[in-house]
Amino acid sequence: MKNRLKVLRAERDWSQQELATRLDVSRQSVNAIETGRYDPSLPLAFRIADIFAMPIEEIFLRK
Repeated sequence: MKNRLKVLRAERDWSQQELATRLDVSRQSVNAIETGRYDPSLPLAFRIADIFAMPIEEIFLRK
């Protein structure tokens, strides 16, 4: 699944580790989501949306 996570993170000047800490996941998980190798669970997707104060549909894009 394509996503805008890397762009949104960069706009806030957060490292992958900073975002991982906010999400309570590993930095490797953030990297895997950003590169599309891993699709987050629905609860994790909602946490991501909450952190960025955006609807899920604006972060995770249909191909």
